[in-house]
This record gives sequence, structure tokens and C-alpha cells, in this order.
Amino acid sequence: MKIEFYISQLLYRYQCVAVPGFGAFLTEIQPARLNESTMVFYPPRKVVSFNFHLKNNDGLLANHISQAEKISYEDTVTHIETVVSEWKLALQQQKSLVLKNIGQLSLNSENNIVFEPSDSLNYLTSSFGLSTYVAPKIQREVYKEEVEALEEKAPILFTPERRNNRPYLKYAAIFVLGLGAAGFFGNTYYQKQVDSENLIVQQTVQKKVEDKIQEATFFIESPLPAVKLNIKEEKLAYHIVAGAFRNEENAQKIFEKLSAKGYKARKIAKNKHGLHPVLYGSFSNYAEAQKAMSKIQKTENPEAWLLIQEL
Repeated sequence: MKIEFYISQLLYRYQCVAVPGFGAFLTEIQPARLNESTMVFYPPRKVVSFNFHLKNNDGLLANHISQAEKISYEDTVTHIETVVSEWKLALQQQKSLVLKNIGQLSLNSENNIVFEPSDSLNYLTSSFGLSTYVAPKIQREVYKEEVEALEEKAPILFTPERRNNRPYLKYAAIFVLGLGAAGFFGNTYYQKQVDSENLIVQQTVQKKVEDKIQEATFFIESPLPAVKLNIKEEKLAYHIVAGAFRNEENAQKIFEKLSAKGYKARKIAKNKHGLHPVLYGSFSNYAEAQKAMSKIQKTENPEAWLLIQEL
């Protein structure tokens, strides 16, 4: 039985573990610290020390060993006394006494016990898992010396004479003035291009609306959003479409039916798909056409849609 094993166990939980007739091992919490010479960071730990004056038996070590080994308290005390006698004999023979995970004991010239704690274990449970950390040295000064050496080899001088002898600055100023003039005239040209492209976009949108017409009688389920064209003095450019028919006779029947109901119905020329569109009517502005189409969708034909085209 090695009692140092049980001493080590008790050091995790207690501040003082006394060995009867020999001395006591004490623990003291040491905060985290930095060794500036080696740049090593140490976590908080319990530092172990030894006091040979505390030799009384407080029962802590003996009770712990008795329960762990399942032997009587008296036999445990006897065994501790035997081990202590062996330790004292080893010290008197000028031998070092090494207690695993605790430290090393020896006698000095004055026959006093000297203790050197072991760093193999940290008895502070709150620091479990923490280890020492070595911070890398910052090379800031080294870089500074390298830059200074480069400056000595290749000094850079900025003088007024050199700055004045730069003819390309004049050309740069002329170039900037040229950009300003080009921007002024370019802006006018750009605005004309935008107006022209707006007309093209409007025509493209109208073409897409026309392509929605199918090759059979149908009504558009979701009418396309009306597109207002900027047409000057144009009349009847907005048309409410009732349907488009492959058979012209069917188109005629719908035309007559709508006319009988009082609509200003119209039949327009056959489109590129070979269909004959029939209109409820035509209007000169979008607001009137939209209002009339809403009424028709509610009362007559929910699938009616708006055609924007100069006829």
C-alpha cells in the first residue's frame, strides 16, 4: 500500500492533508500567471507545500485509506506509522524521497525537510482541461530594422524640381477638360436615344399582347396590364376585345349580338393568325376604355381584355 496515492486523492478536495508523525501537505490557490521571459501562460492551479510541524493525526488520511482498502481504522494507523518510519530512514540516509504527483523531499544541512512540489498534476478542479500556452514572439522590431535597411540602400527623395518636370500633368488637364465637353454633348445625344428606345419598347409590348391571341375562339383568362402609348392626337387606340374567331360567320354572329345589345361593336381586319377579332367598342383614352372594360367584365364577359393599337 502506497499512502502517497491516497494523499494525492485528498489534495483535490482538501487544503491540508496531514501524515501522522511526519508532517502535512498544504495547498494554496495560485491565479493565472505569465512568465515574461519565456512568454508562457499558466492557468490557475493549486500549489502544494509541506509543513513538518503539523504532525498530529486528524483522522482524515487514516479514515480515507480505511474505507478505500476496507480495513479497520487501527490497522490503517499502524500501516501509516510503518510507512512514515521508512520515509524517515530514507531521509536520514541522505536519500531523496519522491512521492508521485506530489513532490520530492530531502534533508538540508540543518536536518530540516526541504520539499520541491511536482508540476505533473493541477489539483484545482476548476482548471481541469487547461494547459500552459506559449505565446509567439512578436517580430515587430525586426520588420522595422529590415525597412530601415532597405531605405538606406534605396532612399526615395521627393523634391520640388522633380515634381515640376512632369509634362504629362498638362496632358492630363487637357484630357479632363475634353471629358467635360464630351459629357455635355454626349448627354444630349443620350437623351434622344432614350426617347427613341422608349418608342421601340412600347411597340414591342404591343406585339407581345397581339401574340397572345390563339388560333381558336378564346378569351384571355388574366388580362394583360394595359400599356399606355404616348400617341399624339390619335383617336380610338384602345379597344375592348370580345373574341377572335377562325370562322368569319361566327365573328359576324357575335358582332350582331353585341350591336343588338347597344354596344358600338366592330369587326376588325383578320390578323396574322388568320383570326377575325370582334370588339365591344373602341375608345380614345385609356381611362374610358378601362372603365368600360371593368363594367363588361362584371356584367357580360369576365374574360374581356384590352387591345391597344391604332386601327
